[in-house]
Amino acid sequence: MKILTPDQENVLQRERNFLNDLRLKLVEYNASRDHMDSLGQSIRQLDDLFLLVIVGEFNAGKSAFINALLGEKMLKEGVTPTTSQVTILRYGETAGSSLVEEGHTLMLFPVDLLSELSIVDTPGTNAVIRQHEVLTTNFIPRADLVLFVTSADRPFTESERAFMSHIRDWGKKVLIILNKIDLLQSEDELNQVLEFVKENAHSLLGSTPEVFPVSARLALRAKSGEPQLWQPSGFAALENYIRDNLDQTEQVRLKFLNPLGVAAHLTAEYRERAETQSQILSEDIVLLQNVERQQAVYKTDMQKDFAFRMADVENIFYTMEQRGDEFFEDRFRLSHVLDLLKKERMQSDFTRQVIADLPQQVETKVEALIDWLVESDLQQWKSVTGYLADRQREHKDNIIGEGINTNFRYDRNRLLEAIGGEAEQVVKSYDKRKEANAIAEKAMNAVTASAAVEVGAIGLGTLVTILATTAAADVTGILAAGAVAALGLFIIPAKRRSAKNELHEKMTALRVDMIDSLKAEFEKEIDGSLKRIEEAITPYTRFIRAETEHTDKIQADLKAAQLEISQIRSLVESW
Repeated sequence: MKILTPDQENVLQRERNFLNDLRLKLVEYNASRDHMDSLGQSIRQLDDLFLLVIVGEFNAGKSAFINALLGEKMLKEGVTPTTSQVTILRYGETAGSSLVEEGHTLMLFPVDLLSELSIVDTPGTNAVIRQHEVLTTNFIPRADLVLFVTSADRPFTESERAFMSHIRDWGKKVLIILNKIDLLQSEDELNQVLEFVKENAHSLLGSTPEVFPVSARLALRAKSGEPQLWQPSGFAALENYIRDNLDQTEQVRLKFLNPLGVAAHLTAEYRERAETQSQILSEDIVLLQNVERQQAVYKTDMQKDFAFRMADVENIFYTMEQRGDEFFEDRFRLSHVLDLLKKERMQSDFTRQVIADLPQQVETKVEALIDWLVESDLQQWKSVTGYLADRQREHKDNIIGEGINTNFRYDRNRLLEAIGGEAEQVVKSYDKRKEANAIAEKAMNAVTASAAVEVGAIGLGTLVTILATTAAADVTGILAAGAVAALGLFIIPAKRRSAKNELHEKMTALRVDMIDSLKAEFEKEIDGSLKRIEEAITPYTRFIRAETEHTDKIQADLKAAQLEISQIRSLVESW
């Protein structure tokens, strides 16, 4: 590169530092090797000669155009694809050629123009050999200026339009060379073709580039001893433009803008990928929030419904206490004084009339509660399975494009499938009877522990019978055989009140212990069900949160990079 001014040196250093930092970030963003290479080459070319890249379809006359530009027939021409490699033309005291890397040939010529810049001849973009087009496409990011050669007899073909869009994406400055104008029959025909080319170029690039109508064939003949062909060749305007506009300042400006264009293209592409990934993640977060809300609603609904169901169990005990009051009102009378002496009979009658079918009622209610809990648990698993299945289906149908992380889709789908599979397996293998029996056993053990009773393999109803009978035994047969003579109007009523109070105390203690034990156990079961679902989703939740944080950082970094590109570009374009 030519000697720079202090301001240009400062901008160069700033640009180089930024581009190297961006390249490191692209590694973090899992950028493709091609993109990494493109940016790396554009950074290296800051220290190289100005690079003028010639592109176009085969048979548009690219090689003939370069020969005319150099003033000698140095490149092979033909009506079939003659350029199978990217050919870099540079200044050399002695002409020669060498293969510098696969697909790239370096040719040296002692031509003054090449001491100021390097010219690149590329394979035709529509050549039958597709590798030709790949070579051309991959070389575009390295160009400081692109000369787009199109033929006057078939200007702006479909393949040329597609290739022009590719050049636009890299932010390159483009000059259009309308070659072979000697094939046109009149000035009007030339003007029509020029207008067609300009309109198409504007629609593709958003602005109208310089268009130079030339005949490379006539220009080379003019330089080879037929000067009368120079004016009709149209080459004078092009060479004047190159001489006047590609001076040192303009070359430096375009040289600096080249890697900024590459950087702008890559930051835009990877920011778009990050936004695509962010959109997927946002929808996944909504899914997780929905599941979380449903879990909270599920727990609230279960707690409310559970309270109503437990109230039914408590009412059984209240009803029993009422029967106990009626029993003592009936038995503690002088007319039944002899019965009061028969403790075994009193206990038998108490069990039959007061306890009655309480154990069976309690067991029936608890079994119904267990069935409700098991069914609710199963339905909640089905809901989660449905959410995940819907999300997978929606993702497959609607989401297009790639994210920043190349493994993102695989990891995300794997987690979704794993969680969905686990939830589906839970639903398929859910054994209601087994689950109900397990909960029933836990409930009985909880009641047993709270009442400090040791029991074997008995049912909850039998356990309630034992507890209720034990609680009531001490309040029956309370009159000793020798106390009959002392009975009076005050003793029996006092004993009746005492018996009632003692019954209420013991039955309240039994009821409270049993209900509290059942509540604690069932709330534990509800929390356990919610926790199992939460644990199943946790890997996915953790993945989504981590990827969201990573993607947000990438978007912020790329936004800052785009701002830096704009600021450096503004400095360069002000020269």
